Amino acid sequence: MSDFLLEIRCQEIPARMQAGARADLDRLFRKEMEAAGVTFGQVTVWSTPRRLALIARDLPAATQAIREEEKGPPVGAPDQAIDGFCRKNGVSREQLQVRELKGRETYFAVKDVAGRAVRDVLAEAIPAMIRAFPWPKSMRWGPASLTTESLRWVRPLSGIVAIFGEDLVECEVGGIASGYATLGHRFHCPGPITIGSAADYQEKLRACHVIVDHSERQDLIREEARFAATDAGLVLVEDEGLVIENAGLTEWPVPLLGRFDQSFLDVPPEVIQLTARVNQKYFVCENDGQLANAFVCTANIEAADGGAAIVDGNRKVLAARLSDARFFWEQDRKVPLAQQAKKLERITFHEKLGTVADKVERVAKLARWLVEEGIVKSSPGRGGEDPEHLADMAEQAARLAKADLVTEMVGEFPELQGLMGGYYARAEGLPAEVADAIRDHYKPVGQDDDVPTAPVTVAVSLADKLDTLVSFFVIKERPTGSRDPFALRRAALGIIEIVLRNGLRLELDYAAAKAGQALSAQNEGRVGAEANAAWIAEHLTAELFRAVPEFFVDRLKVQQREAGVRHDVIDAVFMLGKLKDDLVGNLARVKALQNFVATEDGANLLAAYKRAANILKKEDWHGLEGEIAQTGEEDPLALVDDPDLAPVIAAKMAERHRKELSYKPEPAEQALVDALDFAAPKAAAAVEAEDFEAAMAALASLRAPIDRFFDEVTVNDDDSAKRGARLDLLARFRAAVHEVADFSRIEG
Repeated sequence: MSDFLLEIRCQEIPARMQAGARADLDRLFRKEMEAAGVTFGQVTVWSTPRRLALIARDLPAATQAIREEEKGPPVGAPDQAIDGFCRKNGVSREQLQVRELKGRETYFAVKDVAGRAVRDVLAEAIPAMIRAFPWPKSMRWGPASLTTESLRWVRPLSGIVAIFGEDLVECEVGGIASGYATLGHRFHCPGPITIGSAADYQEKLRACHVIVDHSERQDLIREEARFAATDAGLVLVEDEGLVIENAGLTEWPVPLLGRFDQSFLDVPPEVIQLTARVNQKYFVCENDGQLANAFVCTANIEAADGGAAIVDGNRKVLAARLSDARFFWEQDRKVPLAQQAKKLERITFHEKLGTVADKVERVAKLARWLVEEGIVKSSPGRGGEDPEHLADMAEQAARLAKADLVTEMVGEFPELQGLMGGYYARAEGLPAEVADAIRDHYKPVGQDDDVPTAPVTVAVSLADKLDTLVSFFVIKERPTGSRDPFALRRAALGIIEIVLRNGLRLELDYAAAKAGQALSAQNEGRVGAEANAAWIAEHLTAELFRAVPEFFVDRLKVQQREAGVRHDVIDAVFMLGKLKDDLVGNLARVKALQNFVATEDGANLLAAYKRAANILKKEDWHGLEGEIAQTGEEDPLALVDDPDLAPVIAAKMAERHRKELSYKPEPAEQALVDALDFAAPKAAAAVEAEDFEAAMAALASLRAPIDRFFDEVTVNDDDSAKRGARLDLLARFRAAVHEVADFSRIEG
């Protein structure tokens, strides 16, 4: 067994591509070896800015001999087909074997393939791997680049080291032949280094100031950058992405601490950090929780002066960047946010949805409506308890929330949108609640992001996400599969997080309708009432107001999965036909239901429900529910889907059932009637009071009577009156259960 070393050297590989390149090199090597039947042990892949390296352990000297078989045409097939099969497999007719296959004699070509030297396999695999490498961006170079058949690579190739054991694997790719020699650090050790085998590769490079293991470089940067800050009495602001990026930019990292002018600290700290990070790849430091005028850069060389000249040069470059940032900060503050917001009329939000200014107008109205409707309220002890004042602030914040999109600072750093608007609002003297809402209205933008709780912020954030979601649903730009170009899934999850975190009683279909109406009203203002009527007919349908809540339910399943909430239990509550119920109330019902079905009573009641439902389905029996639904609007029971009438409907169903009985019920049958008389109204009242544990307890009281009913009573009796009455009784039982949840959607 021998180890194999492959190093592919080139000009600088972008740091952002190195992790993917390591994974691709590992994958391509495994694919080539498995195709050739070569076994191997552990595979290690490293990267530096100038090389990709792979070491595979325990490869055999040769592959094993194998027997290959190929099924051919049946005996008696035309000579042309048989000869073609022989040519394809490199055998003669005399070498073909005849076997019985599915009762028919069939030709088989059998070849014994001798083992191959693994070094030869590797010599063929290396060019194939390099040519198949899927760089996100690649280039051609040199005279060969005149043809499209020339080699493509992320940067021009400069060398290949390929050693199996201690033997060279001879190959050539794009005019670059493999060899034993590599190069060390560009400045410390620029000459060639001879590698003897995989065993001495890492340490020989280390001796020449190249740490080939990217993980080791990352660890060194973390520790040394932290030490440099601590040694100066500061605290390093941790940034794992910056650690990885600096490791991808250096082969011999040396973190160094420098200082910049104290006056730059007048600029918001996020701007300084982003300037240092994005433009210069520097870490920043803090002192007593405040940003300090210090940075840590990562040099790629051990300088004779201890890095003083390097630090000074980086300080000057950073100062120039910070000067630009300070200029943007000062210029932007000269223009009030309200004046900046007027420029949003020149920015298209979407060709079918108007400009960003149009969106802002819709969001402002929605934010105000959320407060006036009482969905968003002031918390006790906070400012702005007066609903009218709160609504004014919510509308003001919404109208200014997108204004920073046209500022110089956000133009330079789009990541700061919202945040800079908050700073500008404070500098302008606007209320703190308005400034906070502008700053945080995009939140939450991810699973671990903070969820707004301040009333003004909640109103604006909720309105912004609701408008985005509904607007794109209206124009039929809905997520499909993995495609979600407008981040509507993220918007829905954000709404769910805000609603649940703040306990908001938001009716999903009602809110979707309100957002749709705002879009419709705006469209009417542009195209006229007649054209808008046609637009409404095409876009604002009842389907929209079902689709949005159902989309929320799908996202809720994703959001609740980590909390251990079953998706089928969510369906059982949310798909009950009462989608206008709010998320908070329905989720409380979901959790109570999940706890209930996990109990013995719950499991047995579920089994009884499914048995009853199957009988009713088999008999195609809609019973009293079906009659009620068909009686017409003059019948008070016509509105069977109105949850407010549920107790009335249940009582009417029970009364009608008793009147239609023409025989004396059996004891078990009467016991179920009595149990339903007690449990059905009790469960409905408990649901109305949102006491879902009590509702489950009421259902649990049906468990023994329904079990006894099935044990002692024949539903499909020969007497049609008994049969109909008992089917009606099962329909009553099903209806009583449906007051709490649609048990047909629960698995098990």
